[in-house]
Amino acid sequence: MARNTRINIFTVSFILICIGTVMIYSASSIYAWERYGDSFFFLKRHLSFLLIGSILALWVMSFDYKKFRKWAKPLMALALLLLVLVLIPGIGREVSGARRWFRFKFISFQPSEFASLAVIIYAADFIARKGDYIRTFMRGFLPPVMALGATAVLILAQPDLGTVMALAIVMFIMLWVAGARTSYLVSMILASLPALYVLIFSVPYRRARILAFLNPWLDPKGTGFQVIQSQVALGSGGIFGVGLGHSKQKLFYLPAAHTDFVFSIIGEELGLIGTIGVIILIIAFVHQGTKLVKNAPDKFGYFLSLGLISMISLKAAINIGVACSVLPTKGLPLPFISYGGSSFVFDMVSLGILMNIGRTGEYP
Repeated sequence: MARNTRINIFTVSFILICIGTVMIYSASSIYAWERYGDSFFFLKRHLSFLLIGSILALWVMSFDYKKFRKWAKPLMALALLLLVLVLIPGIGREVSGARRWFRFKFISFQPSEFASLAVIIYAADFIARKGDYIRTFMRGFLPPVMALGATAVLILAQPDLGTVMALAIVMFIMLWVAGARTSYLVSMILASLPALYVLIFSVPYRRARILAFLNPWLDPKGTGFQVIQSQVALGSGGIFGVGLGHSKQKLFYLPAAHTDFVFSIIGEELGLIGTIGVIILIIAFVHQGTKLVKNAPDKFGYFLSLGLISMISLKAAINIGVACSVLPTKGLPLPFISYGGSSFVFDMVSLGILMNIGRTGEYP
């Protein structure tokens, strides 16, 4: 059973990666030629990320995943250190007012992606060690929430609210499944609402995103432009699409066509059939991932796989929701499909860890 689950997860992921590779080239080739004089610019970079992600995925599959338990605290400490360093001018790279990246020649590294993985590993290890105390506030509930809080503050300083919200939801799912009191979770959510309100409505671009989500036609050439162009792309595709490579919205109409809004280009070029196909593949990935969670050989593997599956499925749901104008713009890529650099690499690492956990009983 475990072997079949691993094969199914790998097969679905491989298909999604293949679709993503084709669509990244289709969505970015004209833009890449205009900006860099090379229509294959983003495709070549994506293939390099695929190579790096594959090597790291094979590496994390090469040893018993239980060894991550020894690294949980050091990884958490390293993640916090990197999140501090990226905020320092001259070390972190600032793009459009956000300081989220380290730049190494042609490769950019986003430490918030590493931090998300580190928090999930830390939380899984903590629950496995302190599961008997998880219903208590001080010894069971508070420590992982404090780790989340420290990480969230540093990521918000970049600023990146979307990643913080996704990570918080995943953490709460893990704690709820572990048996944390619902009253603690609800109280924490209610206590965070005023801060969330301030974070959204005190920052002009976030407030503009909410207003554009509610009514993009109030400012069709400004804040509502991206939402409207995404709707046009999805609507233009009809049932069967306009044909692979024939998108008009990628011709400098839809911003971030190969990253955050690649799903809209899929809808335009491959139509409703293409978008439903992608959604079915993601649902299949989550379904097989759920089987893997249920068959995890120990408590640590159970909660680690739960956290990783929750994060991947949540990012997919948010990205598709944004593309379809069901959710406000968040800036989260579509796992295994979007051009995303470090985000794509860590999705591959997460896949490697999941495949490792699925190797139930294969270690001596």
